[in-house]
Amino acid sequence: MNICICGGGNLGHVITGYLAHQGYEVSLLTRHPERWSRTISIYTPENKTLEGTIQHLSAEPSELIPQADMVLLCLPGYGIADTLRAIRPNLKPNTPVGSVVSSTGFFFEALELLPETTPLFGFQRVPFIARVEEYGKSAHLLGYKSSLSVAIEKRETPLNSPCLGGNLGEMFDTPVHLLASHYEVSLTNSNPLLHTSRLYSMWHDWHEGMTYPTQNQFYSDWTDEASQLLMDMDTEFFRLLDVLPVTPGAIPTVLDYYESTDAPSLTKKLHSIEAFKGILSPMRKVGDAFVPDFQSRYFTEDFPYGLAIIHRLMHEHHIDCPYIDKVYDWGMSTLNC
Repeated sequence: MNICICGGGNLGHVITGYLAHQGYEVSLLTRHPERWSRTISIYTPENKTLEGTIQHLSAEPSELIPQADMVLLCLPGYGIADTLRAIRPNLKPNTPVGSVVSSTGFFFEALELLPETTPLFGFQRVPFIARVEEYGKSAHLLGYKSSLSVAIEKRETPLNSPCLGGNLGEMFDTPVHLLASHYEVSLTNSNPLLHTSRLYSMWHDWHEGMTYPTQNQFYSDWTDEASQLLMDMDTEFFRLLDVLPVTPGAIPTVLDYYESTDAPSLTKKLHSIEAFKGILSPMRKVGDAFVPDFQSRYFTEDFPYGLAIIHRLMHEHHIDCPYIDKVYDWGMSTLNC
């Protein structure tokens, strides 16, 4: 199977190397093909090195997409629509197109922009926790999922959902659970709530000229205040799910997902997750001190794409959401900082 990965970020690196190591014919569509080695190394939590060979590298969709049997986007929200427009003229009929991150609007964009013959799929949560080591050459696979929840929109295609779901399970060597609606992956209490609640709790009182002596850790320094805010936002989020075509239980609550019962136990759980250890908060150095980095993808991705979708739907359905409102309004205001 020829799989074309679109995007060379953290997940693009790890998924490209992982699938190439598995024996798939992997192509990579990236803005910077000249910076990539043909061989990519992936370092796993078991201290193994997975090496894979990238068969084709290009910045031009016309050179990669016509041969693709599957296209997988590993892109931030702001890159999805433009990439879908770029690949559309080159897609073979019935070639599945999916997104490794579905909470930033992939299905809403793809249903509008791609042909009716294009099967669509998207993950509820990313299959790996990933970090680049050396751009275009190596990356760390920091954590796996025990199962993957995936939504598939078959539309006008002879492919059936179990077949595509089986392919994805084999690709990632992980059981796949098929969901009933694309809302069940488009709406998530993962990054759009997890990241934004933490950012707000750290920096909602930040002002120009305020600095911090160190760059703290995003999860290992997580606080009960952030946990309580996340739980409050999650409660509002589930009021939205109640009015949408979402199967009860398809999206677990934050407390269920992290096997917690209250704010302190949630904080303790987030501190304990091995794959989260060492992940720094998005900050930049100014002299000998640090300030929030409002240009990081924690801000430019999770507020105007991830949380924005939830916020818009909450208001369209006239659902009261004071916690989501205050976090969203604050986050959007930071994008001008």
